[in-house]
Amino acid sequence: MTTLLTDCTGNAMTGATAKDATAYDAALREFNSYMNDPVATIDTALAVNPDFIMGHVLKAELMISAWERSVVADVRAIRDTLLPMVDRATDRECGHIAAIDAWAAGDWRGYQSALDRVLIDNPRDLLALQAGHLSDFYHGDRDNLRGRVARALPAWSEQDPSYGHILGMQAFGLEECGDYARAEDTGRHALTLVPADGWAQHAVAHVMEMQARQPEAVAFMEDAADLWGRPGNALAVHNWWHTALFHLDQDQITGALKIYDSGVRPGSSEIQLEVIDAVAFLWRMHLRGLDVGDRWTELAALYTRSDEPGFYAFNDMHAMMAFAATGDRDGARRVLQATTAQATGTGTNADMSRRVGLAVVNGIDAFGRGVYAEAVEHLMPVRYAAHAFGGSHAQRDIIHRTVIEAALRAGQPHLATAMLQERVAIKRDCPFSWSWLARARSAEKNGGQKAA
Repeated sequence: MTTLLTDCTGNAMTGATAKDATAYDAALREFNSYMNDPVATIDTALAVNPDFIMGHVLKAELMISAWERSVVADVRAIRDTLLPMVDRATDRECGHIAAIDAWAAGDWRGYQSALDRVLIDNPRDLLALQAGHLSDFYHGDRDNLRGRVARALPAWSEQDPSYGHILGMQAFGLEECGDYARAEDTGRHALTLVPADGWAQHAVAHVMEMQARQPEAVAFMEDAADLWGRPGNALAVHNWWHTALFHLDQDQITGALKIYDSGVRPGSSEIQLEVIDAVAFLWRMHLRGLDVGDRWTELAALYTRSDEPGFYAFNDMHAMMAFAATGDRDGARRVLQATTAQATGTGTNADMSRRVGLAVVNGIDAFGRGVYAEAVEHLMPVRYAAHAFGGSHAQRDIIHRTVIEAALRAGQPHLATAMLQERVAIKRDCPFSWSWLARARSAEKNGGQKAA
């Protein structure tokens, strides 16, 4: 019986040579740290050995981690390469292939579940852990975001080079479940092990966002920017986004825009994870009536030439924001049509669109048209169900902010006041919430006059 070579954490790999294993481990480490181009790294092995099953698996799951339409054709091509290899694959490899097959067919929950099963049997499968963790995030599944890591963690120790990265994942899951003290402790511990771990940095930033610790958060992010903001770090844009928001919530508009322009503004990039960060920042500016120059125009242009609308409901929300802010009715109608079509279909995104996405894009569209009462009607019922279409608490907060501003502009200050009282009860130190609460109370005193 042939002895199979293993990856760096002891998992057998069918058809791997020593060079394949070296390339696989290097690509996996790049994925763990969100650095460089792990697809290019694993391609060096696949170019020489097309029978390397886990090389194809890694490439597919790296592409899937982008969660956008642009990768679907390539993922399906890799799936078609892998399916004939099932007969000689290990059970673990078959589990990964089943996961990829599910995602390629639009069954994203099937992908999430298949990776869960792989990890339960193989808790030291670092690829299954990280790919599954990201899948939990895209599903807004905070319980599994925490639980998946917790189930695997006993199989690891601080002697493992990847332990810090795993703690960073655990920290994010804890934060999304509201366990802020443990999340921060875990994230900071991760950073002592891997100081440049952008995921652990971002997990602690999320804690500070949820606790409205903006001044401290600015220092925490900017003091370590030389580490997490290094060239080639795929999380740099997102972490600069967090930093810009910490400035914005303190009314440091000039500083926030400076960070947006230098660290978030996408230019010609069409990577959805980066484009939505740019949109989410500018929409917060838009809600406050702040001038952002031509920055919206370039984002709307990106979506105009993109075929992403209708692929992932969470991203559709951001596409609609770009078109609503620029008054692009053709673009807005395109997003509405794409999301509506999805809501009548099958697959995971169809369910996301029915449950949340369609209401959200209709609400954002109404806001853009100045029909603020209609925006409230669409957004209020889904504001606490929005986890069903993915993202984090910090990202989905934009829905709550939009409802509040729509209520103020619709002459519904009692609703705005109620929602803001709820916010300050949770985030007592957030200056944004207090300033808007003052606006709402002033509008109430003026007999419900619509806010400017």
